[in-house]
Amino acid sequence: MLLRLLRRGLPPYAGLLAAIAALQLVGVIANLYLPSLTGRIIDNGVARGDIDYIWRMGAIMLAVSFVAVIAAISVARLGAQTAAGLARDTRVRVFDRVLSFSDREVLQFGAPTLITRAGNDITQVQTVVTMLLMLVVQAPIMMIGGVIMALQEDAGLAWIMAVAVPLLAIAIGLVISRMLPWFRIMQEAVDTVNRILREQITGVRVVRAFVREQVERDRFAVANTTYTGAAISVGKLMAMAFPIVMVLFNLSSAAVLWFGAHRVDNGQVEVGALFAFMQYLIQVLMAVMMTTMAAMMVPRAEVSARRINEVLATDSTVVNPADPQPIPDEYAGVEFDSVTFSYPGAEVPVIDEVSFTARPGTTTAIIGSTGAGKTTLLSLIPRLYDVTGGVVRVGGRDVREASLEDVWSRMALVPQRPYLFSGTVASNLRYGDPDADDEALWEALRTAQADGFVSRMDGGLQARIAQGGTNVSGGQRQRLAIARALVRGADILLFDDSFSALDVATDARLRAALEARTAYTTVIVVAQRVSTIVGADQIIVLDDGRVVGIGTHEDLLQTCPTYREIAESQEAADPGGPAAAEEVLV
Repeated sequence: MLLRLLRRGLPPYAGLLAAIAALQLVGVIANLYLPSLTGRIIDNGVARGDIDYIWRMGAIMLAVSFVAVIAAISVARLGAQTAAGLARDTRVRVFDRVLSFSDREVLQFGAPTLITRAGNDITQVQTVVTMLLMLVVQAPIMMIGGVIMALQEDAGLAWIMAVAVPLLAIAIGLVISRMLPWFRIMQEAVDTVNRILREQITGVRVVRAFVREQVERDRFAVANTTYTGAAISVGKLMAMAFPIVMVLFNLSSAAVLWFGAHRVDNGQVEVGALFAFMQYLIQVLMAVMMTTMAAMMVPRAEVSARRINEVLATDSTVVNPADPQPIPDEYAGVEFDSVTFSYPGAEVPVIDEVSFTARPGTTTAIIGSTGAGKTTLLSLIPRLYDVTGGVVRVGGRDVREASLEDVWSRMALVPQRPYLFSGTVASNLRYGDPDADDEALWEALRTAQADGFVSRMDGGLQARIAQGGTNVSGGQRQRLAIARALVRGADILLFDDSFSALDVATDARLRAALEARTAYTTVIVVAQRVSTIVGADQIIVLDDGRVVGIGTHEDLLQTCPTYREIAESQEAADPGGPAAAEEVLV
């Protein structure tokens, strides 16, 4: 998986990769040349007392060292630049893919794991790529070149190298093989920690209201302990690796000195050559050790790359057609024709054979008990999901035949739980239309009955809004979301229980203002309160995903038992019933 990710992400950096390889080659050659120069200085300079030779070779060594240092610095800089670019491009690809997901794919993965995959997982890959780019050419050439140069100095000690290098590789390989499952546990534990933390932050009011702080602390402690335990296990294995390297490193050096001393004493090798051989052995073992350090990080990056590729390999179930057809401009109605929808794996459909038409200049309301399928029905219009049977038409065109941009451009949606972005009131409202002027924003706020509290906020349109709109009340958040939809000026307005947090008087004033502003707009409203929809041109009554009644408020009270039951239950709970809301306007 890591190789697949690199094969796709690194080609744009081919020039940088070539420069890194060339610089590494120069640096390795320079480093391999230095022990040979040291041996010559000892044998031809120190042993013979030739000071001039020592100075000449010393100057050459200094120049070669300078070249090696410049090459190493350049490789580190270009490697970091390439790895950062790869991480940036991968984040963009993951972000774009997640934006293309329908609600089905988002629910399949879950928000916490998508955040982790776009953040921590990509960081793990970036770290490993940085290490690999610094070693991909250097380590193999250093090992091969070091062995060749060492054999040229003294082939009689080659057996030491032949024993030390395989032992080191086998020992580290065993350690790395035990790390892989722990890295997988670590990344999954990160997902769990993020999910619990996200739930606790988002639902902090619920946690406090039900006095569940200790329970949530315990949940977080379990997840945190799992992550900590996995991290400790990985740390122990990594801690084992370095002593193994150092033991073999020191034993190899001692063996060279022990057996090399006998060869020097017998005249089989000179002191300088023995010293050069030991330096080459050190370079070879250092290359193995650096490769080991990178290899220890590869298993976790492999797990991260697998998780990233899972996102990139997941296609949205809602896609643009191969030959998109335009939606006619002259008609912006919505038609449901025998629409059926089932969630994956569900035994029964959520929406079953629903048919109705919502025309421009009219308001269509959808009501029903909890779980009747109201929100799902509304989600089929902007293709948050695709129908599993029947047809949804916008402007007479099957939404699956039109481009997603064309469908979305015709409508504005106020979701059941409105979300505001961090910024200002104005920046949130201009999410509907980036070119809207201040007067258009205030007009939308007046219609949404939000101009009063916005004008009292410090800064007015420039007042700060926290992420998610947590610094305003639920009702204020709903009204700002409604204003944002109105700023868009769309042909179709979709309200998913968007008036639930409003009091009866504000609800009635808002609906009256909306009616004056939406004379040519198709308005579809999902509601729980009968008082919100009494003035609708048609009301769709859902029960278990099926339409059990269509008509006006008065007609349904006479012909639809389900609607009459809902109205009577709300009348009993709120004396005055639906009429109370209308009396506010009189």
